[in-house]
Amino acid sequence: MTLTDINLQHEVTQFYSEEAATLDEKRFHDWLDLFTDDTHYWMPIRRTRTVDQLDKEFTAKDEMAYFDDDKAMLEMRVRKLDTGYSWSEDPPSRTRHVISNVRVIENDGANNLTVETNFILYRTRLNSEEDMWVGMRRDKIRKEAEGYKIAERSIYLDQTVLLSKNLSNFF
Repeated sequence: MTLTDINLQHEVTQFYSEEAATLDEKRFHDWLDLFTDDTHYWMPIRRTRTVDQLDKEFTAKDEMAYFDDDKAMLEMRVRKLDTGYSWSEDPPSRTRHVISNVRVIENDGANNLTVETNFILYRTRLNSEEDMWVGMRRDKIRKEAEGYKIAERSIYLDQTVLLSKNLSNFF
């Protein structure tokens, strides 16, 4: 690994650590600023498949998904939280985003990276609600003048059945 690779890995890892802190501190407008205007935020549905059908384990981009959002939809979700009328987040959830295994898997040399991260999102709400989601994210990020921005996020949950009462958090 070269010094350039080590510096890039450190920059990217720091970016994801800061993003996690931004979400856990409920600074959702700051979090939105981490996304490009043309972003796509997508979480397909995972289904149990046999070995010969693993290529169909996740729904395709033109099929049903838990999230299939552009920047305007993400902004709308944050504005709803601002109103105080979001029943699924009043009182607000307490979250902890744990990000690991940050891997730059593609670097086009022109400030565009493809990065995979593993995550655990723990949420507790009210006195007894607890949820945990585990999975992997694949992001396309761009280095811009003000820092890295997420141009595309695909979120792949390990769970096939979600036991949560709602899916109101950001991954």
